[in-house]
Amino acid sequence: MKLAFLGPLFGASGPWASVYLDTSRDTDDPDRAIDLRWRHQRDALLAQGADHATVSALAVAVGTDQALPGRHGQALFAAQGHLALVEELPEPPVRDTARLDALPDAAPLAVQHAPDIPYLAVALTCGNEWIPDESTGDRVAGEYVLIVSEAGRWPTGRVKPEHRLSHQIPIHGWRRAAPEVARELGDLAQRHRAESIVLCRARDDAWASGMLVNRWPRALRERLTVVDDDCVTGPEAAAGPTLLEEHTAGVLEGRLNAADQRQLDTFLAQRARHPGQSEGVGAAVRALQQGQARALLLDRRARLAERLWLGTEPPQIALSASDLETFGASAVQEEPAVAALLYAAVRTGAELIVLPPDRVEVTDGVGVLLRYRTVPADGPR
Repeated sequence: MKLAFLGPLFGASGPWASVYLDTSRDTDDPDRAIDLRWRHQRDALLAQGADHATVSALAVAVGTDQALPGRHGQALFAAQGHLALVEELPEPPVRDTARLDALPDAAPLAVQHAPDIPYLAVALTCGNEWIPDESTGDRVAGEYVLIVSEAGRWPTGRVKPEHRLSHQIPIHGWRRAAPEVARELGDLAQRHRAESIVLCRARDDAWASGMLVNRWPRALRERLTVVDDDCVTGPEAAAGPTLLEEHTAGVLEGRLNAADQRQLDTFLAQRARHPGQSEGVGAAVRALQQGQARALLLDRRARLAERLWLGTEPPQIALSASDLETFGASAVQEEPAVAALLYAAVRTGAELIVLPPDRVEVTDGVGVLLRYRTVPADGPR
């Protein structure tokens, strides 16, 4: 996963105020609940020494995701009185947090972006009601086919889908309309480079979905997963965000995007030959020091107790302050390990792979894929 979306957080100096807030709207009075949560975190920032201009900049953005239904959250970052980044979170944080530190607390945001899979979700259903005839504009009584599709990147597509379209077509016109709808959906999948296509249909809608799917090229059909769900019975069900979210999650759970999967396969081969260079905080630090980290691998459950030391230049990261003297660092700072590793990864152009739970174990919950072939520090194998 590329980390360009974190760029605004590493181009300015701190101290950084980082806030993770539950802004779900599944309660009776969500605005009051959000305001109460924010006031607790605002007070925490002020107690840590945050300036009022920075706290005010955050306050303006809190709760601006009110158009999103259901459970979700916000990640907000500000420094020097300026709001730098606001992101909606597909899942609310386990607990609200507010931290003031030299580095932004960006790791929870990065983890919620993973696995960053481009997808297309399509809901298809048939029903009966008064509907507009797309060819004439008149409302007619009868059966219809409803197609709702959504393209995005999983899981952030749950809170900010990139493209959504819908068609409601009288069933007597479906055979004629299906080729054009299939072409439109195929173009959308190709444009978004969708690696997975999820089609949700009612169990008795095989005819309608077959008219659509059979017109796709093989390359698209090979990425298709069909989900039969009897609850898909009408326009409201097909158009609701919960439907697409639920079934897309079921298909993509535990996967990596194609690029990350290739890099993970390469990492596993590298680790088999040179484990000492491939896993653990020390190995990641050495690779980042040398600008040789192609990708940082992180177990999403990792809770690193260590703190690392940073200098002013991108490769200046070390296990201790004295180690940085070899880089000629004139100013050093001690930071939480995960924040420091992520900072160094962004500054040196490394990517991030968030490992699915229980799939690959790495020492300390951290691994590193090297850019170049080097003489192994752990000796020949």
